[in-house]
Amino acid sequence: MSGAALGIEIVVVFFLALIILHRYGDFKKQHKLVIVATLLAWHLCFLIVFILPLDVTTTIYNRCKVNLKSSPPESTTNNVSYTTPAPRKHECFKPWSYIPDGIMPIFWRVVYWTSQFLTWILLPFMQSYARSGGFSITGKIKTALIENAIYYGTYLLIFGAFLIYVAINPKFNLQWSQLQTIGIAAANTWGLFLLVLLLGYGLVEIPRSHWNGAKKGYLLMKTYFKAAKLMTEKADAEENLEDIMEEVRKVNESFKYNHPLRKCVDTILKKCPIEYQERMGRNMDDYEDFEERPNTYPTEKNLAKLHKQVIYSVQRHRRTQVQWRILLEQAFYLEDVAKNETSATHQFVHTFPSQEPENKIARYLYTPTVEWYWECLLRPWFHRILAIILATFSIIVVWSECTFFSTRPVLSLFAVFIKLAEKNYNYFYIEMACFLTIFFLSICVYSTVFRIRVFNYYYLASHHQTDAYSLLFSGMLFCRLTPPLCLNFLGLTHMDSTIAKSLEQPTAYTSIMGSMKVLSFIADGFYIYYPMLVVILCVATYFSLGTRCLNLLGFQQFMGDNEMTSDLIDEGKELIRREKRKRQRQEDGENRRREWKERYGNNREDSSRNRNVQTDQKESSFTETNTTRLASKYTRSNGRNERDRVELLQDAEPLDFNADSVGEDPLDSDSGRYQPGGRYLSMSRSRIFDDV
Repeated sequence: MSGAALGIEIVVVFFLALIILHRYGDFKKQHKLVIVATLLAWHLCFLIVFILPLDVTTTIYNRCKVNLKSSPPESTTNNVSYTTPAPRKHECFKPWSYIPDGIMPIFWRVVYWTSQFLTWILLPFMQSYARSGGFSITGKIKTALIENAIYYGTYLLIFGAFLIYVAINPKFNLQWSQLQTIGIAAANTWGLFLLVLLLGYGLVEIPRSHWNGAKKGYLLMKTYFKAAKLMTEKADAEENLEDIMEEVRKVNESFKYNHPLRKCVDTILKKCPIEYQERMGRNMDDYEDFEERPNTYPTEKNLAKLHKQVIYSVQRHRRTQVQWRILLEQAFYLEDVAKNETSATHQFVHTFPSQEPENKIARYLYTPTVEWYWECLLRPWFHRILAIILATFSIIVVWSECTFFSTRPVLSLFAVFIKLAEKNYNYFYIEMACFLTIFFLSICVYSTVFRIRVFNYYYLASHHQTDAYSLLFSGMLFCRLTPPLCLNFLGLTHMDSTIAKSLEQPTAYTSIMGSMKVLSFIADGFYIYYPMLVVILCVATYFSLGTRCLNLLGFQQFMGDNEMTSDLIDEGKELIRREKRKRQRQEDGENRRREWKERYGNNREDSSRNRNVQTDQKESSFTETNTTRLASKYTRSNGRNERDRVELLQDAEPLDFNADSVGEDPLDSDSGRYQPGGRYLSMSRSRIFDDV
């Protein structure tokens, strides 16, 4: 199994990152380079989290081998043998996930520096490139370089400050390894600063969200609140799109087909919705030539700005439309859950059928009875139990963050668990303990990244509604947060040489980070004491201080004891009720049409078939008895006379006012005027000559 576990986890993590990215990104519409860069960033970050437990077990096994080799041989005194206490040989067996020597340092070096290249150089450049409104690759690259000049200059200034500090310190001689350590320390310091903020929010909010999810009516009230806010955003997006399309219409009318910048206008038109493209195409006169007139035309820079606004407004409008449909389905389903809780039949009944195609296997297993027991009985208890487990983990994390610097005695609970397993060399328990610990820390941090929203510039929206800028920004955050997250985990478990200074052999990941002795005030101060602030952040999150501050600033947040929240809930309830009535009318209309077809469709076909047979019989008898008269009638040049009209009326069947019966009226009229049956021939589906 040497190296097999590493290869398996690389493949599994790749598909995990691909599935999550597919939920948020749009593979068909977004640029392939954006998808590839984001996928690479997510894959590397998730890979670090999953591979680090293997590094821990491999390090523990290597320590065991070193201890066996360094143990003194047996000595004899007066024929009495004794040995120095050391691990027994049968306890130091190779773990199933052992990675051979030399692989992990190379692996961590490639992964770490690739992620740093992505987060500090490539992804910021691609962000500016994706948001640029340029009409050519050269123009987009130029815009991206200008926008990132300040960005890169800021970080060069920070790095220069660290470099000057080390240069003026006479204790250190600057070498390449020390410069590398300074760069790593600067990146990890920035990441740790943001990590503690996100971790403090996630440690409280994740257990609380599951606990509130078990309350009756809580999710429904929150959905009403979201509906009111989303309707406001949806109306604002529609109004913004109308304003932008009006500007595009004016630009489209001002630039004729032979204008030098007409290609730029056509590029802008391609980004507009189809209905606006058709409307603008009808109003355009391509036959007017462009003439050099004193009229002022927008410059290419102004067109690039308009192009950028069009891309943003169209994407925002599409996102709000999709989110509104999804929120309606969620609200309808939660209302169904509230109604079915009092059902005596224990059968879950939906108000509206699902619009998505159902899987036959899922429909066979997830029956209405099973759905009722899960949604109305078991799911609330499942959320309560899960909330208690997550809250226990959060308490352990907070305690360990405040005490992990103490090595004698060991107060960090995660370090205690790892030490107990290390004594017995239970590698499976070590891997599971490490994986659960770092996985929980990652969930708390990464879920906060998926939840936060910076106005409309950064927002990870599911169902393929996330724009390229937000995807790239999330990749940047993951690459900056993951290395300090792993260092914090190693510190909690006392696998970091900075914390446990007596370690004989550090992990391969710690060795890549370098020795922090170059910057002692960071290694011995910031890295140890700054994580304690997580306690303050957890208390602030528990009392919703951030939510209350946002409310004071005018950003409405869901709070149960707030008057504005109650008003928005009532507004959202009325919006959902209105959409529900609209959906109900549509369903009733479709049901009536379906019943009408089922009730009268067969009767109509049978009656039409019988009338056709009767008409054939009458025409055959009429032909046999009156051949001579009809021949003379149809050879007249003046057409029909009054006598022929009376004969036709005698042979005609009575009018049937059922559907399509007028179309079978044997009365002929060349003028298309009003018929005795009460219909115009031009408005009916005539079948006069079907039997001829």
